[in-house]
Amino acid sequence: MINQRAVLDLLRRGGPATRPQVAKDTGLSKPTVSQALLALEAAGLARATGHTSTGTGRSAVLYEADPTAGYVLGLDIGREHIRVAVADLGRTTVARRDVRNTARSGSALISALGELAKDIVAEAGLTDDDIVVRVLGSPGVADPVKRCFRHAPNLPGWGRPGLLDDLEQVLGPDLVVENDANLTAVGEWESGAARGASVVGCITIGTGVGMGLMVDGRVFRGATGAAGEIGYLPYGRTRVTDEPGEPPARGHLEEATAAQSVVRGARELGLGTARSAREVFRLAREGDELAQRAVSAEADRLAYTVASVAAVIDPELIVLGGGVGTAADLLLEPIDRALRSFTPLTTTVVQGELGDDGVLTGAISVGLRAAERLVFDRRVGAA
Repeated sequence: MINQRAVLDLLRRGGPATRPQVAKDTGLSKPTVSQALLALEAAGLARATGHTSTGTGRSAVLYEADPTAGYVLGLDIGREHIRVAVADLGRTTVARRDVRNTARSGSALISALGELAKDIVAEAGLTDDDIVVRVLGSPGVADPVKRCFRHAPNLPGWGRPGLLDDLEQVLGPDLVVENDANLTAVGEWESGAARGASVVGCITIGTGVGMGLMVDGRVFRGATGAAGEIGYLPYGRTRVTDEPGEPPARGHLEEATAAQSVVRGARELGLGTARSAREVFRLAREGDELAQRAVSAEADRLAYTVASVAAVIDPELIVLGGGVGTAADLLLEPIDRALRSFTPLTTTVVQGELGDDGVLTGAISVGLRAAERLVFDRRVGAA
């Protein structure tokens, strides 16, 4: 099994190769490689994909990891949207659907997710048994005791105890749940703006505000999974009352920097037609002075956020993701200028490359890591 795994890993990472190439790159003998390839073919994990020739000699068979050996389902759950996709083991998306999130309760959202998952699997021409791993990205932190999501105020009912059990009931017991900002960080680190960075914070700004933190290629979650919940950073308040009462569902920084704050700021400046952050950014690009002032104010608030993060984790890179991150062309220069005006702990801030696909890309990546192991163990280990 060790030799078969080594050969399969090489084909997955390096692409199609001949027996001699596999033997050379793995250090295994040619007879051992031949036996491993036969076993992998029999298990449906590798397949011949053509021939190659090195000149006047005989052509050699090319082998590749069979991408149809298993599939991954990724789900991105947001306040305004739901994105669902199925990908094969070669990372090719075979079906995808993006819809508005019209559910206004936890139960309604779970029902909608179950229907979407069922429809997208059928659209891909697959069955539930073909899906090896399902990964759901959501705001908040999964609570393994209460079986719900904590710190997800933008999704009504998402904090109800037992909600994760209900999700598994409709999506499957193999469901992996992960914070959406963490998945965006994974996606940007593997195939986006943060490729290979040793310490990177991916700040996502949309309906809410969050951050995924990658350290040496691994998600850093903290003691309870709440690392990166920067929306709860104090902002704009310096006094605590004698009886503060219950902590707020939405954090101060989230209230100040999320997409709706851009709209609110634009309206306060007199831009009464602004309906969305994207519209404010569009008007700013077109030269509207009020929109530009609103964008500048948002940049100042984001600079405060970046400075706070930089002082704590000293990142190599900060990636701006989420809906507001798509306006990085307007925000990066004023963020950098503001940073340099009030802290020496500056860091490089860049625009995310994945845009609205960040969570889904990370979900597929996490799913594929697990699926590759599971498919091998089930097909080879059971042989």
